[in-house]
Amino acid sequence: MIELIGYTAAFLTASVMIPQIARSIRTKSVGDISFMMLALYITNTGLWVTYGVLIGAGPVVVADSFACCAGITQLIIKLKYNKL
Repeated sequence: MIELIGYTAAFLTASVMIPQIARSIRTKSVGDISFMMLALYITNTGLWVTYGVLIGAGPVVVADSFACCAGITQLIIKLKYNKL
């Protein structure tokens, strides 16, 4: 039961960036997305993955690996559609 709670929380945490990615792709508008926020998000999730691996916490590794990939995806979209 504890693992189920952990993986459910992991799924929800990892899904946070998905609506923003979908909106960015749909509208091709990324001006309101901060590079600093993305850098911090990617760094944060990367550190959580490292922590999860070190302590053997599967839900943490799964959630934050997915979240980190989502952050990197959003950064790529930001770079592609950013109007400088």
